[in-house]
Amino acid sequence: MKLTHATKSLLAGLTLVSTLSLTACNGDTTGANATSSASPSSATTGGNGGSDKPSSGSSTAGTTGGTTAGNTSDGSGKSSGEGTTAGTGSNTGKSTGICRSDELEISAVDNTIDKSEGIVTVQFKNGGRRDCTINGFAGVDLKTAAGDTLSVARNGDKPVRAVIKDGESAAFNITFPVNNSGGSGVRVAKILVTPPNETKTVTLTWPAGTLPVDNPDSPNRPLQISPVGKVG
Repeated sequence: MKLTHATKSLLAGLTLVSTLSLTACNGDTTGANATSSASPSSATTGGNGGSDKPSSGSSTAGTTGGTTAGNTSDGSGKSSGEGTTAGTGSNTGKSTGICRSDELEISAVDNTIDKSEGIVTVQFKNGGRRDCTINGFAGVDLKTAAGDTLSVARNGDKPVRAVIKDGESAAFNITFPVNNSGGSGVRVAKILVTPPNETKTVTLTWPAGTLPVDNPDSPNRPLQISPVGKVG
């Protein structure tokens, strides 16, 4: 059927009336549909890594206290603990995040030079092919050959945030009482290390000597760690 000009005008008028009627019924244009589409943004918190563990910590080497991180050997026959294999992630160019356990080559070496206080340096080398941020104390537990766990306290040094570029390193020290008794002492077998703000733990071989038998982790013979610091 062919529509005349008058018919078209009548249909257009009916359409306009219908539209106005719907608007009047709905009232406020910010109805239920508009309200449900708005959702508040949520904030996420970081994982409870090493720096959040109350019984563990880390120490700063290299730039703190004149300590330098060791290599696999210090030339005196002291061997370092084995570490992780660096990650091969393809995250180059991304924004700087925390240093992940899988991206770090972690090792331990005996840097003891004192007859009463020993030093083991734990080093984190960035092999993740990106810059990463490290800040705080690492989580540390010492396991003896008998299977016991020795508590490790944090020292009073303040952590300093540092950006570790690919190939650079950060480190911390574990200070411990040296066994001068002439006896066998307490033999530490393993170091359990969790990088700051991480949750994945890496096990290293203890590279140093024995600890005194008389409560090696007591307040009188403290085992301590310092914050992780960049090796300059």
